[in-house]
Amino acid sequence: MRRLHISSLLLVFALVVSCSQQRPNGKDISITWGLVGNYYDGDLFLSQLQLKNNGTSSLENKNWSLYFNFCRKYNQDKLPKEITIEHVNGDLFVLKPTKDFKALAPGDSVKFDLYGGYWTLNESDAPAGFFFVFDNGKGETTIEETGALTVLPFVTEKQLNRAATDKVVCENETVRFDRDSSLSVLPLAAVCPITPTPLSYSIGKDSLLIDPSFVIAADKDFAASAAFLQMQWEKLLTAKPVTKELDKKESDKQVQLIKDANLKGDAYELLVSKTKGIAIKAGTNTGAFYGVQSLLALNPANASKSWKIVEITVKDKPRFAFRGLSVDVGRNFQPKETILKIIDAMAFYKLNKFQFHLTDDEGWRIEIKELPELTQVGSRRGFSADEKNMLLPSFGSGAFPDKNSGSGYYTQADFIEILKFATERNVEVIPEIDFPGHSRAAIKSMLARYARLKGEGKTAEAEQYLLNDLQDSSKYESVQMWTDNVICPCQESSYNFIKTVFNSIQALYKEAGAPLTTIHTGGDEVPHGVWEKSPKCAELIAKQPELAQLGGISNYFLTRISDIINEKGLITAGWEEIALAKVKEGDVVHHIPNPAFINKNFRPNVWNNVWGWGQEDFAYQLANAGYKTVLSNVTNLYFDLAYSKDPKEPGYYWGGFTSTKKAYEFIPLNIYQNASVDLLGNPLDMKNLATKVRLTPQGKENILGIQGQLWTENTKSGAMAEYLLFPRVLALSERAWAQDPTWAQTSDAALRNQLLNTSWNEFANRLGQRELPRLDALDKGIGYRLPPPGLVISNESAYLNAEFPGLAIHYTTDGSDPTEQSPVYSTPFPLKKGTVVKAVTTNTLGRASRISTAIAQ
Repeated sequence: MRRLHISSLLLVFALVVSCSQQRPNGKDISITWGLVGNYYDGDLFLSQLQLKNNGTSSLENKNWSLYFNFCRKYNQDKLPKEITIEHVNGDLFVLKPTKDFKALAPGDSVKFDLYGGYWTLNESDAPAGFFFVFDNGKGETTIEETGALTVLPFVTEKQLNRAATDKVVCENETVRFDRDSSLSVLPLAAVCPITPTPLSYSIGKDSLLIDPSFVIAADKDFAASAAFLQMQWEKLLTAKPVTKELDKKESDKQVQLIKDANLKGDAYELLVSKTKGIAIKAGTNTGAFYGVQSLLALNPANASKSWKIVEITVKDKPRFAFRGLSVDVGRNFQPKETILKIIDAMAFYKLNKFQFHLTDDEGWRIEIKELPELTQVGSRRGFSADEKNMLLPSFGSGAFPDKNSGSGYYTQADFIEILKFATERNVEVIPEIDFPGHSRAAIKSMLARYARLKGEGKTAEAEQYLLNDLQDSSKYESVQMWTDNVICPCQESSYNFIKTVFNSIQALYKEAGAPLTTIHTGGDEVPHGVWEKSPKCAELIAKQPELAQLGGISNYFLTRISDIINEKGLITAGWEEIALAKVKEGDVVHHIPNPAFINKNFRPNVWNNVWGWGQEDFAYQLANAGYKTVLSNVTNLYFDLAYSKDPKEPGYYWGGFTSTKKAYEFIPLNIYQNASVDLLGNPLDMKNLATKVRLTPQGKENILGIQGQLWTENTKSGAMAEYLLFPRVLALSERAWAQDPTWAQTSDAALRNQLLNTSWNEFANRLGQRELPRLDALDKGIGYRLPPPGLVISNESAYLNAEFPGLAIHYTTDGSDPTEQSPVYSTPFPLKKGTVVKAVTTNTLGRASRISTAIAQ
C-alpha cells in the first residue's frame, strides 16, 4: 500500500507539472525577419516577422508577451488583427496576441506583415534581442529568451533602395571592380613612408640598421618621449635600449632628441642618416613625441630584433591643433582594452583629442562613488517592470543584464588607467557627460536612489540629486524614441548632481596627473515639448518671466552649467545645439548663432551638414560669429555610418555612407567644394548651395580642427568598434594633420577630380602596402575592415582588384570558400562556362574579407 501511495503522489505531481508547462519554452520559438521592401504606400516599408514553434506544446493566444528592440516604429493602422505591437520606450517594443491569434501548434509557423515608417536598408536594421515574458495567470512571470533569429537576405530592388528616387548605387563585386579599376599598384618607393603625410620629406639613397646597440640620448625636457621610444623599441628589439641625457655627440648608433626653440607646438624635424644616426628636433615634448612616432613609422611592419630604415629628412607640423576622435560607450559599452587600443592607434597617427562619450540614455559608464546608483542601476540593461535595478533593454541587449555590451562601466581605477595611458601618448581625454537630453540613465539611477532613501524616511536626502520634476506631465519623444530622457533644469537638485559628477571627474584627472581643459556637455537633440507642463519650470518662469521666451529655459540651463565649468577654469564644449538659438519668423522656427554665449568660452562640435537638409553651413555660421568650432561633419566623419550601400555592411545611413575615401576627401574649410548629390544620390540644387555661408578670414581662424565620431548603437563588441573605425581613422588623421592638398584648392571640377584620384591612389597604396600590415602588428593587431575585392567576368576570364592596392586577393574556382591558402590573384585567368569564382582579400594575420562571388555565363 505504501508503494502504491508514493506512485500515486508521483503521478499527481507529474500531472501538475505537465499542466503548469502547457506552453513551449522561449527557446522553442525561433524568429525569422525579412524585409519585403521599401516605399510601400508612400514612405512605408513592409517587413515580415515569422514565429516558428519547434517545441512540443502549443503557443496559445494568452499569457505571453514578446519583447524586442527595433530602430523603426510600426504603423498601427496596418497591424494584423492577430497581434498588437506597443512602443514601450526607446527602441523597445512588445508584441502581444489578441483573441484572433490562432494557437501555434508544434511544428507550425505564423507570419505577420508589418509596416513601418520610412525604410530599412541594412541587415543590422533588423529587430533584435527577442525574449518572452510568460504569465502563469497568477501574477507570476517568467522571462525566457527565444530561439535563433534569422535575418533574410536583401536582394530585390525595393529591398536595396530607400525610395524610387534613391540613386545611390548598391555595392556589389561588379560595382567595386568598376570603382577601383582606376587604381594601380605603385612601387613601394613611390608610397609615402609616414602617415599622416609630413609637411615635407626627402628620402636618401642608403639605410640605417636598428639593433640593440642603439642608445637614446634626450634633452631632459624630452625624457617622456625618450621613455616612450625605449618602451616601443624594447618590444621589437627584445632588449631594452640604453637611455641617457643628451650630449650632442653624433653617432650612427644613437637617437638624439634635441630641443630647438624655433620649433613651436607639435612641430618637429627628423633626420635619419647612415653615418650620423638619428636626430629628432622639437620645441616641446609633444613635438618630440610626434618625431618619435614618425621614426617608428619607418619600421617595417614585421620589425623584430634588428631591421633597416631608410635615410630620410622630415620637416613637419600639423595643419590643425585639434585632431579628435569621439567614441560613444553609452549605447554599447566598450571594454577598457578596446579603448586603450584605440588611443594607442590615435597617438601613432598623431590624433590628440579623445572625446569619451561616457553617458547616454542607454547607459552610464563611469563610477561616481558619491552616487553609486549611477553604475549599480545606470550601467546595467535587462528586463525590469520598474527599472529600480536596471535600465530597459536597448539595441538588442536582451532580457538579462551583465551578459553583453548592454551592461558595463569603468571603475575609477579603470578610468585613471585610461587617463594615464592617454597622457603618456599626448592624447587629451575630453569627458562627455550628456545634458540635458540623452540623460535617461542618470535620471533612472537617481530615481532609484530617491526610492531607496524615501523608503528609509530620508526625504531631504532622497531629493538632493533628483534629475526630473516628479510632477512634470510634459509629453515629448526624442529622436531615439525616448519619452523621459531630459533632466529638469528648473530645480537645484539637477545642479547638485552636475557639480558632484564634475567634481568627482576632476579629482580623477588630478589623481592620474592628466590634463583636464574641457568638459563636453552634449546638449544635443532636446525634443520639442520638454518642460511645458513642469510645475518646477512654471515656478521658475514666474520668478524670471524672460525665461518664457523661445529657448529661455535652455539658455538658463546652459548659463548655469557653463558657470559651473568656468569656475573650474575649463572650456564648455558641446554639440552644435549649445551655440544655436531658435528664432521664430511667422510659423517657422530656424536657428542662428546664439549671441549670448559667443564670449562664454563655448566650443561647439558641429555635426549636421546632411546635403539637402538646409543646415549645411551651421559650422561656418558659428565660426564666423566668433565661436571656436570643431568640425564633426556627419557626411564624412561619422564612422558609425555604413562604409557603403550594401545590406551586409553594419551601421546606420541617415547621414549617408562613409567610405574611407569619403573621409579622405573631406575639405574642412570649403565643404561645398566636392558636394554634388543629396542623401539619395540626386543632384544638389547648386543655386541653393551657393547661398550657403562661406567662411570669412576670421571664421577660418576659429576652425580649431576636425573630429571623427563613432556612435555605438550597432557596435556591440570591441571587434566591431575596430571594424568601423579602421581604416577610416587613418583618413581622418591625414585630413587633420597633413597640409591642405592641391586638389582641395582647385576650383575646376574636372582637374580637381583628376588630382584627387591621383592623390587617393597613392593613399590607397599606402594603406594596402604599409599601414594595414602595420595595424596587424600594432598592439596585438587591430581588426580593421578588409574590403571585399572587386570581381568581374569578361571575355571568359576573371578579373579581380582591391580597394587598397597591395592587399593579397585569394580566390577559388571550385565553389569552395577561399582562404589564405587559396591561390593568390596576379593576372586575369580563363574560366569555363558555369565556373563559380569566389574571392577575398586577406591580411598578414590570415583574416579575410567577406566573399565576392561571380559565375561564368
